[in-house]
Amino acid sequence: MSNTGKRKPLVADKRYTKAKAKPAAKAKPAKRKPAKRRAPKKRGIIGWILAPFIFLFRLIWGFTWRVSAVAFLLLLAAVGYTYTTLPELDTLLDGRTRGSVTLLDRKGVVFARRGDQFGGPVNAQSVAPALKNGIVAAEDKRFYRHLGVSPRGIASAMRINMREGRKPWQGHGGSTITQQTAKLLCLGVQYDPAKWKTEAEYEADCRRTTLARKGKEALFALAMEAKYSKDDILSIYMNRAYLGGGARGFEAASQNYFGKPAAAVNIPEAAMLAGVLPAPSRYAPTGNLQRARDRAATVLRLMREQGYITSAEEAAANAAPASLSKAAAARAGGFFVSWVMDSAPSFLTRDTTEDVIISSTFDNRLQTAAEEALDFVFETKVSAGSKAEAAIVVMSADGAVRAMVGGREKVTGGFNRATDAKRQTGSAFKPFVYATAMDLGFQYDSEVEDEAYCINIPGSGKWCPENYTRKYNGMMTLTDALAKSINTVAVKVSEAVGRDNVRDVATRFGIDNALADGPALALGASESTLLEMTGAYAGILNGGNAVKPYGLTELRLKGDDQPLMGKEGGLGERVITPQAAEQLIYMMHRVVQDGTGQRARLEDREVAGKTGTTNAAKDAWFIGFTANYVVGVWMGYDDNTPLKGVTGGGLPADIWRETMVRVSAGEPVTPLPMIRPAKPPRVQPVQPEQTTAQAPRQQQRQPQRQQRRQTTEDVILDVLGRIFGN
Repeated sequence: MSNTGKRKPLVADKRYTKAKAKPAAKAKPAKRKPAKRRAPKKRGIIGWILAPFIFLFRLIWGFTWRVSAVAFLLLLAAVGYTYTTLPELDTLLDGRTRGSVTLLDRKGVVFARRGDQFGGPVNAQSVAPALKNGIVAAEDKRFYRHLGVSPRGIASAMRINMREGRKPWQGHGGSTITQQTAKLLCLGVQYDPAKWKTEAEYEADCRRTTLARKGKEALFALAMEAKYSKDDILSIYMNRAYLGGGARGFEAASQNYFGKPAAAVNIPEAAMLAGVLPAPSRYAPTGNLQRARDRAATVLRLMREQGYITSAEEAAANAAPASLSKAAAARAGGFFVSWVMDSAPSFLTRDTTEDVIISSTFDNRLQTAAEEALDFVFETKVSAGSKAEAAIVVMSADGAVRAMVGGREKVTGGFNRATDAKRQTGSAFKPFVYATAMDLGFQYDSEVEDEAYCINIPGSGKWCPENYTRKYNGMMTLTDALAKSINTVAVKVSEAVGRDNVRDVATRFGIDNALADGPALALGASESTLLEMTGAYAGILNGGNAVKPYGLTELRLKGDDQPLMGKEGGLGERVITPQAAEQLIYMMHRVVQDGTGQRARLEDREVAGKTGTTNAAKDAWFIGFTANYVVGVWMGYDDNTPLKGVTGGGLPADIWRETMVRVSAGEPVTPLPMIRPAKPPRVQPVQPEQTTAQAPRQQQRQPQRQQRRQTTEDVILDVLGRIFGN
């Protein structure tokens, strides 16, 4: 039923009246009810088992992150400090403590280098791209991605070392290019002569591999990564790395091996250079070209695998591998170079801090000729396994040394038997006896009797020289006596002209040693070097003027036009007259034509020379000359073991002939500067042992022999009169 009554309006109450509200009474803070404590969770069996492990983990983690944080801060501080000690890039490119020596031959062509060669600074952008890529591919393929240290590489290296039975940090280092560069910089430690006696000791100390040093190396590498760009680090590495053959840096190595700058090398050459890095002494192409090519093939494979070259480029490079330049392939004149370096002050050669250029008398063609001749004779005429040694010197008549072989092994820095071995000269000394005689009035056809002959030496008693054949030939010309190397005649002539005069002539010709005082002087009892003897024979060839053998013609600093040194050798004072020299050359010519040196004959030109064999055949010599060159040959054992069946007229003469045939090839034929008698004295062959039937004929010749003896005595008396006055 509806409500019919009066309705109330449907409106809201008046809530917003202006009437003042009564202040509300302050509410008392409600009392908090105490929170109910949760009952501890029951752990259960697994919880109780894991609880100690969780506690231990929390303890270790808390300790570890705190220690790691401290270590990280210390590492940052150490890297920061090392960073402040690193110099500017330019000062690190050339790190040599000594300079280099470049040697030029007689034509001005480079034939050898010594010291630390540095071709000039290069950088990662200036070298051939193939070279840069080859270095990265072979040494550190993640170089542009790591921060200087490669944990993966270190772990791999440690695993290999332990597998090979070494300590983890010994052997393979897993070093990045940055770490290798840090090692090349010796971790910033400079060379101190007070601490290290030599640079070699300094470098050996820098290369030490210990756990502590590897840590310092890593620290230094991190600092380098912060200081320099990747290409800057690679540039330092490319300039400081040693690449064999005295080459420090890739520019020097490229010039040494290929005769071109590092910017111009092709892919096979770049691979060969990069392949040298792990072991320069083993992989240097001048040591073993095939081994270097095999290593280059490995680098090419790595370059292909890492996308630097295509398979086609790899195949082309392997099909046409790198070859050495002519100068590098020759590796010429090791003994000559050592001798020339010793002839100049050490501060300009071995200990130089500058780059030095030396011009020399060296002739590579003649050097090759001498080496080939020596090898040929030892391969064809000397029993296999023989330890006998030999030396050769090739010289011009003015003393300019053109070639030098100091031993069978062409080892740079080895014992040089041509310059350092002082050996008894034997009959090779006799020309100086006859040079003295010719200069004092004897003639090539003067006669002296070959007979039993003794000298009473005060304090020693009687001394009686004997001939090699133990026979005597009667009256002989001096030409005949020299050709047959008759000992008794040489001693007689020496005694006639005076030993002091013989010593004086030999000394002035350049034999600068203590010469024997007794009569055995005439038979070569004194010692000399092959270089001195060859130089003395050059004095005979040039007409009687002394020479001082020399190889250096000019020494200057690289980049300078003014030389610091010129040649210190050549022609000196006159020793004997030209007439005496012409007679002596003729007599020595007959030695080769008819005497003991016949195995040294040449078919197309005149030769003069002299054999020499010492007592017990410990030394055998042949020294001789054509009109163009003087060649000296010595043969013997380093320990003075006697040679078996070898005399100066045998194998040494063979070596001399083989050398001179090669040396004279293409040279004009020029006659010797000697007398040419209208009636040459006959060189009599050594007479066979006398029989009973021949005795009467010998007795019939006695008056004639007596007459010739008188003639010789007259000559000797005349000579003595001119020496001492009459």
